[in-house]
Amino acid sequence: MKFINYLLFISMLLISSCSQFGPELMKAGRNDYNKVLAQTDDEETLLNLIRLRYADNPAFLKVNSVSTSFNWKEGFGIDGSLFRGDGVGKDNIGIRGNTEYVEKPTITYSPLSGADFVKNVLTPIDHQVILLLTRSGWSMDRIMRLTINRINNINNASEASGPTPAQAPDYKEFIKLTETFRKLQKSSKITLGYQLDGNPDDLALLIKNDFKEDDDVKSLLKELKINSNNNIIPITNNFFDGSKTENIQIEARSLAGILFFLSHGVEVPVDDISNGRVTVTKDGEGNTFDWNQVLNGIFSVHTSKEAPNQATVAVEYRGNWFFIKDNDMQSKYTLMLLNQISALQSGKIEKAGPILTLPVSSN
Repeated sequence: MKFINYLLFISMLLISSCSQFGPELMKAGRNDYNKVLAQTDDEETLLNLIRLRYADNPAFLKVNSVSTSFNWKEGFGIDGSLFRGDGVGKDNIGIRGNTEYVEKPTITYSPLSGADFVKNVLTPIDHQVILLLTRSGWSMDRIMRLTINRINNINNASEASGPTPAQAPDYKEFIKLTETFRKLQKSSKITLGYQLDGNPDDLALLIKNDFKEDDDVKSLLKELKINSNNNIIPITNNFFDGSKTENIQIEARSLAGILFFLSHGVEVPVDDISNGRVTVTKDGEGNTFDWNQVLNGIFSVHTSKEAPNQATVAVEYRGNWFFIKDNDMQSKYTLMLLNQISALQSGKIEKAGPILTLPVSSN
């Protein structure tokens, strides 16, 4: 009898140990799907940047839904025969059990295409996106280098916003300008906001009153060729009017332009260069131009014949591996920012900054 009680006790333990199996499945499954979705999004973005560098058409697949069903069946039983007295036979007890686990994942994709998608990709980034990103913790220099073609006729390698140019772009003056913006942002001497007067969606640069005579602020205004005593400088997208000296004229890149721009950070194997599989940019002296000079500090993609060991994201293309190093924090941040810009381009941006009152007089 003690033997039977012992078996019953074991049976209850086994059954109770499986009673919470469902939550454990959810915990493991949800996290695994989450990791794969994030990883494949980065891989698709990197793959499209590589395609653009090779003048191949990019393609975008959207994951519409992920659903999965878990089916867990278990059975447990005890069979036994007991004989007492002078009966023929021996006592015997048998234990039987069975388990069955079935998982049925369903993932639906849809290609991003059509007029609306192309329009979003080719439409210049809204100035409100730039404001939202600066107020979300991103540094102004990184945002400006990605999203702006030129500001007050200062060129940010605007030729790189499309297929790889044959001649080296202008970029040095713009990088210097963004460094000044970043320095003033970190010291809280400037900020971005909305104008109260005129079009309420127009942006402006606010110079804090205590810093109007600051040397760094004066340096910024000089670089921008701004001739104004106001501490609120309107920002406009009318970049064709170069005669204005009291405004900041910004020509923003489109999402397609940003992708093309970053594609020049892809390291191309020597064999592909020698066989003419990519466009080679030349400087004024006819030497091969190094695009790392333009993208230095924000984005770099390496290549190798073998699968990399230390990579945060890697894809195989045209017989080579392309990857971003796991310890390359600047490239990882830029990839994150690119994904955020891509998402923002598909929706309406709510106001995310202060309202600035533009003074009537310039004195």
